[in-house]
Amino acid sequence: MNTLVTCKELTKTYGKKTALNHVSLEIESGHIIGLLGPNGSGKTTFIKLLNGLLTPTSGELYVKKLPVGIESKKIISYLPDQTYLNMNNTVQDVLDYFGAFYADFEKDRAYQMLESLKISPKDKLKSMSKGTKEKVQLILVMSRRAELYVLDEPIAGVDPAARDYILQTILTNYDPEASILISTHLISDIENILDQVIFIKEGEICLQASVDDIRMQHQKSIDALFREVFKC
Repeated sequence: MNTLVTCKELTKTYGKKTALNHVSLEIESGHIIGLLGPNGSGKTTFIKLLNGLLTPTSGELYVKKLPVGIESKKIISYLPDQTYLNMNNTVQDVLDYFGAFYADFEKDRAYQMLESLKISPKDKLKSMSKGTKEKVQLILVMSRRAELYVLDEPIAGVDPAARDYILQTILTNYDPEASILISTHLISDIENILDQVIFIKEGEICLQASVDDIRMQHQKSIDALFREVFKC
């Protein structure tokens, strides 16, 4: 397996507040990984650093041995925790935009997902429910032939039925040699699709392990261990 992400003593501070504190970890290809922690634990800061939206205060961060920048962004397909699309656009408009912007965007793949989810390319985003908008954004991200998919809270704020659709879309539309990093605090909803987990607490990594090892060692679910570690 290839190493996709390498962090060494990665630190990010905002004035006197430390969002990430000397984080060191590796992410390999071929896994679905949960980046798990309560709100304010540093999940989104880490993801923004990985996608070049923030600059580290100190430490090192590489994507396939490349420093974060233009070349690393070709490897990562990123779903942020907030929408960035123009609500006056149609689904077709945003598909055309992604097709022009990303060389690895596969329109046929996007159309297949739209059809399976019964979403019309002619519909305007502003006419859609929150759950349907989430699905469209996910379709855009998963239609790239990326090596690492980074999904920040992809199921937050949508109803359970929409969550099921979103998770099924994730599972059926990525290359098994790629990896998916999912940030969430809704552990019970996603733990069945995870291979590995990273627990992050107050900007520090407190656990990185395979799901199978955790279940064998602790004899409990990921959700139960999460609640124990974070006293939820």
